Amino acid sequence: MADLEEKKIAGESEDDADEMLVLTLTDEETGEEKDYVVMAEADIDDQHYYCVVSYAAYQNEKEDDEGCGLLRVAGSGEDMVLETIDDDEEYDKVAEYFDDLLFNEEDYDN
Repeated sequence: MADLEEKKIAGESEDDADEMLVLTLTDEETGEEKDYVVMAEADIDDQHYYCVVSYAAYQNEKEDDEGCGLLRVAGSGEDMVLETIDDDEEYDKVAEYFDDLLFNEEDYDN
């Protein structure tokens, strides 16, 4: 289950604070809640996806071995469900898109 809310991510001053979408996800097995920051979102092949990192990693509070997570968004509003991507082909396509979007560095020296 996911609770969606916007939280202010602290900048150097209150004027520098960014509005970021933060998802509170509940582990279905343990019941543990953990916050994730949506770093990017995209529509690919008529599906909506989020690329997320843990809130703690975003705030540099601790080392986070999880890296970025990719989630498929199904439904909307209170009926929204976040799903893991189990299909390898779909996952690779979405991962490549977000990798290019977030980590592709242009070579401006040429």
